[in-house]
Amino acid sequence: MKRVFLLIATNLAIMLVLGVVSTLTGAHRFFSGAGLDLGKLLFFALIMGFGGSFISLWMSKTIAKWSTGAQVIESPANSTEFWLVDTVRRFSEKAGLPMPEVAIYEGEPNAFATGASRNSSMVAVSTGLLQSMTRSEAEAVIAHEVAHIANGDMVTLTLIQGVVNTFVIFLARVVGWVVDSAMRRGSEESAGPGIGYTITVVICDIVFGILASIIVMYFSRVREFRADAGAAQLLGTPQPMVAALQRLGGLSAGELPQNVATAGITGGAGWMALFSSHPPIEERIAALQNAR
Repeated sequence: MKRVFLLIATNLAIMLVLGVVSTLTGAHRFFSGAGLDLGKLLFFALIMGFGGSFISLWMSKTIAKWSTGAQVIESPANSTEFWLVDTVRRFSEKAGLPMPEVAIYEGEPNAFATGASRNSSMVAVSTGLLQSMTRSEAEAVIAHEVAHIANGDMVTLTLIQGVVNTFVIFLARVVGWVVDSAMRRGSEESAGPGIGYTITVVICDIVFGILASIIVMYFSRVREFRADAGAAQLLGTPQPMVAALQRLGGLSAGELPQNVATAGITGGAGWMALFSSHPPIEERIAALQNAR
């Protein structure tokens, strides 16, 4: 329930901020007596598309902590926490990264990396993963998450999401205007959005949004292979990562909040794989073995 509340509250906050920005800039006024002003519409779509993505990225670490209950390890209290912090530090130094925050949370086997930049990142590992994996396997998972940070994957996906968001907002309103104009053809009413526009935009936002999510998830799956390869490079061998993936194949990975799900370690299969942020584990193992 807490995760759902945080997700709704975040979306409302983002829409409020963007609504104020678009009002102050006049970006929402893309209708005129001559028809649809494509320049103003594109400006509006850019603000909404990229604004939403970057605000979500900026808030990602805070939301991840609230959503999972992850506790940042300020001062290690036991041998496991000492090992976890030392492992993240070792891989971060090898990757040429500033030391990320290290967090631990209660839950089924999973881990994720998040943060607005390489200089403001966090690696979080679940207690379930630490308890169900050998140290070598857990090290591979941590190396995988550090590789995500080193590759700048959070920012990359944010940019991709911003681009597809912009296209969704822009195209949905163009189609809405075309449909609305066709419905009002012959009418003496002045130009302006009508009920046809509103209904069409809502439908197109949903349909185009689904198609856009397929594109974003494709790029997410591509970067998972890169993170696996990055982990193998940090470890000096792909075998621990292969072993970790094989172990995960027999475990029930814990659910992650939507804003960090693309930085976890789970995979998808079947036709729903189009909407999965991770490739099937079998494909990831094969890619690592073929790269030897």
